[in-house]
Amino acid sequence: MISALDDVIVLDVRTQPEFQRMRISGAVLIPHTEITNRAEAELPDKNAVILVYCQSGRRSALASESLARLGYTSIYDFGGINSWPFEVVGDN
Repeated sequence: MISALDDVIVLDVRTQPEFQRMRISGAVLIPHTEITNRAEAELPDKNAVILVYCQSGRRSALASESLARLGYTSIYDFGGINSWPFEVVGDN
């Protein structure tokens, strides 16, 4: 989906240290605890395709639910980076 669509937002909902250590290239960081306060300012298009991930899947599920409550329409929770089979970037 990431390579098939031009306007996909890859959203990392882990903490800043986790994001620095290892992330999917091009990902945007909004920790799951800050979604409600930051999403509308940083993700203004509520119809954009948003792919949400965290470390193992729990936080991405919570963040996806929060985004849905805020009115986002194309949210895809793909779980944790632990199971991501492709290349990652960071300080790892």
